[in-house]
Amino acid sequence: MTITAVSRHDGSGPGTKRRQDRPGAKRTTRRSGRLRHISLPYLLLLPALLLELLVHLVPMLMGIVMSFKELTQFYLSNWSASPWAGLDNFRTAVDFDAPIGAALLKSFLTTCLFTVCSVGLCWLIGTAAAVFLQEKFRGRGLLRTLFLVPYALPVYAAVITWVFMFQRDNGLVNHVLHDQLGIGDNPAFWLVGDNAFWALLTVSVWKGWPFAFLTLMAGLQNIPRDMYEAAALDGAGVWKQIRHITLPSLRPVNQVLVLVLFLWTFNDFNTPFVLFGKAAPESADLISLHIYQSSFQTWNFGTGSAMSVLLLLFLLVVTGVYLLVTSRGKKVKARV
Repeated sequence: MTITAVSRHDGSGPGTKRRQDRPGAKRTTRRSGRLRHISLPYLLLLPALLLELLVHLVPMLMGIVMSFKELTQFYLSNWSASPWAGLDNFRTAVDFDAPIGAALLKSFLTTCLFTVCSVGLCWLIGTAAAVFLQEKFRGRGLLRTLFLVPYALPVYAAVITWVFMFQRDNGLVNHVLHDQLGIGDNPAFWLVGDNAFWALLTVSVWKGWPFAFLTLMAGLQNIPRDMYEAAALDGAGVWKQIRHITLPSLRPVNQVLVLVLFLWTFNDFNTPFVLFGKAAPESADLISLHIYQSSFQTWNFGTGSAMSVLLLLFLLVVTGVYLLVTSRGKKVKARV
């Protein structure tokens, strides 16, 4: 009797074993195991997310604060001591009757035209190449590899190569167009004047269309081949198949692709900076390079930061409207 009482008081008797075998205890153990299994990937991603926030979020917040200050070269050593300007920097940027606002508006319109042309050509060339390489033929793998070379090359190496190709006297472009094909009376200046816009557009499309090609080629893999075979049996040609099967099936991919290309192209700074240097020609004065010049050429970092904030707000509004319109289109089609 004494041994039995001791075992019960120690918690090692039959009652304890029954309590451990209860269904509630097993459920709690299973839940904790599931939580650990689910939270492990997020814990592994946490260091990378913190670094991303540190790299992107902190400079963005500092730029927003700088846009409300009269930050010039006199306060670079201690920019926090610069006086507050309130909304004066924003008023200066949007005063389109003044030289600064007029130049910003012209750069913004140039960037819009450049973005529309670049994104449209990248999408068109990428779609044509992806559709063309869907059919199996000899050398298809080699062509896929060659098409991805512009996307794989570093930006600076690729654009510097184009700088040499656009040289007036000994560049490859003028050698082919003027010397071999006989186009034009004199070799053209591609990096100055109005031709600078077309030179920048050429480099941007050459550099950007392989990404569209890669994305659309991956999207085409999800379209069943039975649909094309059934359409061919019904007498549909290539163009009808592209119009009624390929393009509708690629609509979700195209929605994301166009948005990404738009944001990348509108914010592109490396291409015009490497192609033209610190001062771009007026015809190729993109807003990213214009903001850089307004900040580091005139040493008015407050106005330049205000321009950057306005650009951020514009991109946020455009992205929000685009996502709203595309999501509504999906809901309407789902109801139909």
